[in-house]
Amino acid sequence: MRVGRLKAMAVKEMLQVWRDPRSLMIALLMPIMQMVLLGYGVNLDAKHVPVCTFDREGSQLSEALLKRFQASAYFAIVDVVDTYRAVTADLDRGDCRIAIVVPPDFSERLSDSGSSSVQAIIDGTDDNTANLALGYAQAVVSGFSSDVQIRFSASQGQWMPRPPPLSIDARVWFNEDLESRNFIIPGVVAMVMALVGSQLTSLTISRDWERGTMELLVSTPVTPMEVMLGKLLPYFVIGFLDAALCLAFAVFWFEVPFRGTILTLFVTTALFLVVVLCIGYLISVMIRSQLGASQIALLVTMLPTALLSGYTFPIDQMPAPIRAITYLVHARYYVTILKSVFLKGLGVFDLAGPVLAMVIYAAVVAVFASRAFRKRLD
Repeated sequence: MRVGRLKAMAVKEMLQVWRDPRSLMIALLMPIMQMVLLGYGVNLDAKHVPVCTFDREGSQLSEALLKRFQASAYFAIVDVVDTYRAVTADLDRGDCRIAIVVPPDFSERLSDSGSSSVQAIIDGTDDNTANLALGYAQAVVSGFSSDVQIRFSASQGQWMPRPPPLSIDARVWFNEDLESRNFIIPGVVAMVMALVGSQLTSLTISRDWERGTMELLVSTPVTPMEVMLGKLLPYFVIGFLDAALCLAFAVFWFEVPFRGTILTLFVTTALFLVVVLCIGYLISVMIRSQLGASQIALLVTMLPTALLSGYTFPIDQMPAPIRAITYLVHARYYVTILKSVFLKGLGVFDLAGPVLAMVIYAAVVAVFASRAFRKRLD
């Protein structure tokens, strides 16, 4: 292997990227677009859930209950109606996700028996939002009920109600505010690296076949290893630049806490880039069409990263056969590393398991990629 030939191949590939608008768009614009779209678009926090209210009593006590919903950060009262038909119309149109109906004997039942109930009608088309909204509504009503019970006991000259014998004193670590963005954004970095790396390198060899320059490449004295390294080095540099860009967006724009070290992040990112670049190169060698290679690279890297890496769905909640398959997905280990570096501040030695898996994966894929290309035209 000669450095001069390797440098010439790398310069040639960089010039091809610079002159190809599609490759430039993938390298420069796609990371920014993915960070912005996924960072703002994917949100598992249900806040400001639209609520419509139907107060059939109109008493001071019922208004106090509805004001609790209005004061909560999880609800936003968007409509106050006076008939069940209006409630149905709001839910049908999607104007509100939950309707709170206060019965006409709400205050009377509270004063007589010390207990009453309100009706919550929930739009269940989105089960995740419905479950969260129901939990938040129960919490609001529970808090209001405790205050009413205390006031009722005091007005009757009774002892204050005793607190329950057991309670949970919760303390959240690593993601103190339980913001879904804090664990979604690190996964977006893996999505960007997987897509950009595999998409760019899947066009390397297939581009030479389509443009008819493969004959010239075969006639040169460069070895297959020099071809592979020369074509992948520019994309390795581009991948690192994209990783730095994603890190800056995550920390300074989305304000995701970064408790680890830059060295740990870049070492593990280098391993992940080796994996995705070699996968893209291997696909490019096997498929001579740029369109076909690009589609296969999207199928092999993007879908497993989105569905089986733990980025979108928790792996421990998957069926056992699917969990077994996730061990073959390279992005699983990188997503685990990213979340641990960002939120927990772990180092390379603390992440020995996933880092070792990434090393093995990178070595295996690199061996297959290095043996795939042959200087033949058949």
